Amino acid sequence: MTFTESSPCVDARSLDNLAPETLKQAYTVGASTNISWHESRVGRADKQRILKQRGCVLWFTGLSGSGKSTVACTLEHTLNSMGKFTVNLDGDNVRHGLNKNLGFSPEDREENIRRIAEVSKLFAESGTITLVSFISPYKADREKARSLLASGDFIEVFMRVPLEICEERDPKGLYKKARAGEIKGFTGIDDPYEEPDRPEITLQAVSDGGEKQNPECMAQQVLSYLQDKGYLS
Repeated sequence: MTFTESSPCVDARSLDNLAPETLKQAYTVGASTNISWHESRVGRADKQRILKQRGCVLWFTGLSGSGKSTVACTLEHTLNSMGKFTVNLDGDNVRHGLNKNLGFSPEDREENIRRIAEVSKLFAESGTITLVSFISPYKADREKARSLLASGDFIEVFMRVPLEICEERDPKGLYKKARAGEIKGFTGIDDPYEEPDRPEITLQAVSDGGEKQNPECMAQQVLSYLQDKGYLS
């Protein structure tokens, strides 16, 4: 079978019922012009049926050192042992490639989250369980990310770990540098972290009963949520 540039993904006749203003909108998106949306012949439901799971975005947010990446990696390992397909988007790792041209100004932080939100959407729509571990300190940016996903498919996981515990851990030595004035605009020190109002899941370093929670216990809480909501079947 030979495919040419003119081979359609959708029946061109389906465009006949679109209003002129709709066609115009389809060809101008943001700063891009002369573009159009091409639907795939393989839908989200088809992909999810193959994977035997539902795509979603688990958005881990919290201060540096709160355990976002650790819990996400622990959860991903468990999911993979169950035969579930995942992708793990880590804040530091993404800055090695896709977002390496971004700094930590408010504008760059916003763009950092925007890009990851769009990438996460693509993965979720392919049926992939997508784990995102970003400080993502601003509510507005997280809500924009949520708005891209179908209802229920953006699962905000708030790492509610006090600043003093994060600073005590300080695995990268960043808090020490921030306190010494070597890093400016560091979240929790001289830049704010805006806590979620209604996260789907809240994980705490210490339980209400005073017991320390390990990563495995936290990952199990997220796993239970996914099972209860039907994302794993």
